[in-house]
Amino acid sequence: MGMSKGFDVAVIGAGVFGSWIALRLAQAGKKVALLDAYGPANARSSSGGESRIIRMGYGADELYTRWSMRSLNLWKEFAAKTGDALFHRTGVLWLARERETYTAQTLATLGRCGVRTERLTKQELRERYPQFSFEDVDWGLLEPDSGALLARRAVQAVVAEALKSGAVFFQAGIAAPNGRGRLPYLTTSSGAIHAEALVFACGAWLGKLFPDFLGARIFPSRQEVFFFGVPAGDTRFASPAMPTWLFRDDQVYGLPDLESRGFKMALDVHGERVDPDSQSRMVSAESAATIKNYLARRFPPLADAPIVETRVCQYENTSNGDFLVDRHPDLDNVWLVGGGSGHGFKHGPVLGEYVAARVTGAGAVEPRFTLGSKTTIQKRAVF
Repeated sequence: MGMSKGFDVAVIGAGVFGSWIALRLAQAGKKVALLDAYGPANARSSSGGESRIIRMGYGADELYTRWSMRSLNLWKEFAAKTGDALFHRTGVLWLARERETYTAQTLATLGRCGVRTERLTKQELRERYPQFSFEDVDWGLLEPDSGALLARRAVQAVVAEALKSGAVFFQAGIAAPNGRGRLPYLTTSSGAIHAEALVFACGAWLGKLFPDFLGARIFPSRQEVFFFGVPAGDTRFASPAMPTWLFRDDQVYGLPDLESRGFKMALDVHGERVDPDSQSRMVSAESAATIKNYLARRFPPLADAPIVETRVCQYENTSNGDFLVDRHPDLDNVWLVGGGSGHGFKHGPVLGEYVAARVTGAGAVEPRFTLGSKTTIQKRAVF
């Protein structure tokens, strides 16, 4: 690579945020360098899994509902353009108890925003989804037009489109930037990159690159994901029979068998704080036992289902779950973008638009994304 001069913007991190930012900037005619230490949607990244949920529901939070609505359209347009089946319309089913307010608020918000929904009684749930056990469940909310994105493939497709639009990709390690005023160039493992603006969209690595003010404001947590093998010839755990589903009270979610990878399930509880470079990617025996017990209770036909695949990734949350998009406090031409994990993947297309607008000096500022709104105490408010 050597010394690379003359980029308008360097985007560091080729996950879902960085790839969409690079694509939007390249489409706007900017000369873009996209960098990643391990490659687009690599196995250590938060964007590197098989699948991610795209849902419109966010309780009473209209900001993310509207972003999701626009993102779903943009993902579908992108998939149609590339000819790649990146979105699977499985429907997304929220399971709820009577006393639980979040799902009721979701129903009201989606109604206000014009999203198609169905409210299902316990009896209707049992009739429509006989493969579930609905103990502890009183009603359900179905988003029939939502579903799942094929995560790793989607990121790689967005990067490919960014390169077609003129962006240049470098696989390189990054030195932590420091100083004040202006960052004249980025030091990497294979030379310096010169760019007018630099966007650090590096997820769980943000705290490592900016320890002084993000080390305590970005929370990378270990998350274990399981894929279960369904009985031979059994189609009840694939779409269309099986929707993507979430149960807030149990902090569990699942996705139907997509591309014959198995029936996916995971706990949404935040795991221990981890280092994304070096954390063990082997699931723990305790987690496996917990999820197998839950599977047997919620899906009796899968009581003896084998684990066919596992993944260990990490969430990368801000104090409350809101995204971070703001300038570096000391470096005028450096932007910080992150806080996506747990819910950010689906928003890639709209976040890309938002960041591209901010970097080029257009677009209104969303105060919820500012650095000043982030604290060092983790209290999740966005789910």
